[in-house]
Amino acid sequence: MDWQLLDLLQRDGRMTFAELAKRVSLSAPATTERVRRLEQAGVITGYAAVVAPHRLGLPIEAIVRVRVRSLDTPRFRERVVTAPQVLDADHVTGDDCWLLRVVCRTMAGLEEFVELAQRYGDTTTSLVFSSAARNRPVTRELFGNP
Repeated sequence: MDWQLLDLLQRDGRMTFAELAKRVSLSAPATTERVRRLEQAGVITGYAAVVAPHRLGLPIEAIVRVRVRSLDTPRFRERVVTAPQVLDADHVTGDDCWLLRVVCRTMAGLEEFVELAQRYGDTTTSLVFSSAARNRPVTRELFGNP
């Protein structure tokens, strides 16, 4: 039952408890209680609008990989990771330390951002042509229990 609720809420976080209850064949109070338990357990961490940056005048999207010098990590986190251009920042293993998904208004803006990141280490930048998958829901099938 929880997986059904999670699936529905990941697809439409604005769905009312009454509609959720109807879709999973439970009462509205029982549905509300299950959702509240999922929130309290930290399984559901929030609800958000999915925004199209290009529709807001931010047509440049890039993945910036950064190999940060270890002593510069605190300053990198403070100055680069918190920059408004950064949509996602993942600290990763491998040759690069960080994968940043950034959006900019212009190529000059992207260049300025990359120059900021380069103060803390080596960078590799890839422009995003399109995204085949983004914000996919977490499903029960990931656990091998279809």
